[in-house]
Amino acid sequence: MHIAKFDQQSAAPSCPDLDTAKSIVSELASVKSRQDIKAALEIYHKDATLLCPPWQSSSHGRAELEKKLVGFFRLVPDYAVELTGYAMAGETLCTWGTIRMTLSTTPRGDKPNGRKVSTPVFILFRFSEGKVIWESFHFDLADVARQSEVPTEAFVQASGSLSEHKFASAVQP
Repeated sequence: MHIAKFDQQSAAPSCPDLDTAKSIVSELASVKSRQDIKAALEIYHKDATLLCPPWQSSSHGRAELEKKLVGFFRLVPDYAVELTGYAMAGETLCTWGTIRMTLSTTPRGDKPNGRKVSTPVFILFRFSEGKVIWESFHFDLADVARQSEVPTEAFVQASGSLSEHKFASAVQP
């Protein structure tokens, strides 16, 4: 699995204070919960990296982020996140809360039960120039699969990457 790493030389991080960081991330959560990709992209730095280890997914730069967000909202068109906690350690903000969403399919084409799932989430952020430069999004994929009544294996492909299977077709605008 290839996971992009934060490149400190491409955009030096600048750490806002906790209240500013919370404000930036709260706005990002709000626009993503409305599936407003254009507004989300304005909150990300042009050189941002977005990681989602549960789905073995990474993207870098606005064009890739837009492509992945389009695919993500096709996969979970009613996605919503509620952030309930925040902690800052050095240059990294950790947030946690709950995501709610209804899976429309799986990467291998399994048909979920159509019910909305709810599962805990934690998300790590770093900032540059008042924007999100790095995000790492974590949740329990097995719990999402269980609630959607699809096998967890429906999300893991022999290639080891969701972006190389049917999920990739969902990401095409």
